[in-house]
Amino acid sequence: MHTEQIDRMKTGKGFIAALDQSGGSTPKALLQYGIQEDSYETEEQMYQLVHAMRTRIITSPAFTSDFILGAILFENTMDRTIQDQYTADYLWKEKGIVPFLKIDKGLSEEHQGVQLMKPIPGLEDLLKRATQRNIFGTKMRSVIKKADPDGIKQIVEQQFALAKTILKAGLVPIIEPEVDIHSGDKEASERLLKVELFKQLAMLSPSDLVMCKLSIPSTPNFYADLMKEPHMLRVVALSGGYSQVEANRLLSLNNGLIASFSRALAQGLHADQSEKAFNAMLSESIQAIYNASIT
Repeated sequence: MHTEQIDRMKTGKGFIAALDQSGGSTPKALLQYGIQEDSYETEEQMYQLVHAMRTRIITSPAFTSDFILGAILFENTMDRTIQDQYTADYLWKEKGIVPFLKIDKGLSEEHQGVQLMKPIPGLEDLLKRATQRNIFGTKMRSVIKKADPDGIKQIVEQQFALAKTILKAGLVPIIEPEVDIHSGDKEASERLLKVELFKQLAMLSPSDLVMCKLSIPSTPNFYADLMKEPHMLRVVALSGGYSQVEANRLLSLNNGLIASFSRALAQGLHADQSEKAFNAMLSESIQAIYNASIT
């Protein structure tokens, strides 16, 4: 594993850019960017358009390692190129930004207050390709809707079962059991979640390193003890549907918790913007998210 990348993720100042909208969420991401669904007819055309959007973000002079530690990619993006280099190589070699890969295939129906991940067919082949493409780590998302102890236990166990497979492949897993920000018992869910996370972390091998991507907690600094756990490389926060301003405000109340925003990062970017306007908007967003991440 790349020691320089580990050190950067452990001690670097900045945040992780989530550029990992997959097949189901790509139309919404394009719509936010100003590209209507009638602008493309095939899935391949859709992916070309979203890759052009991501390329515009990644190659922007505003998108630098001064503010951004890592970037999470979708599988389709990993297999495409930017300036004749695979995306992960461009990120690390040209920008000094650590590349991650989203590997989950979406969510199952809600049961016991949670949505587990769907099965991931061909996982070992995907992880092999990820290592060949110089990916550093992976991300997989599941969702907690209610404070159901059994459901939350299942969701964390599923996350760590996958994490062990990912660790064996030489990659760092980002464990993402998102707590729905609209949940009526969000704070209770977070308490249950933290207990289960500590249980599973205690069962890892001493040399195993993982990351957690969590909803911004209801109680500021609630995850401060989790950040100090020996296996924890970094704890990052998702925006979860908050506006960029609100996500930044809440994040700034949590010392050491850094952003891994997707929709909030791309907020205000538009396909019709001039390069000057696009770069200015992206720079403003990156600076604001960075400022909230270094509290």
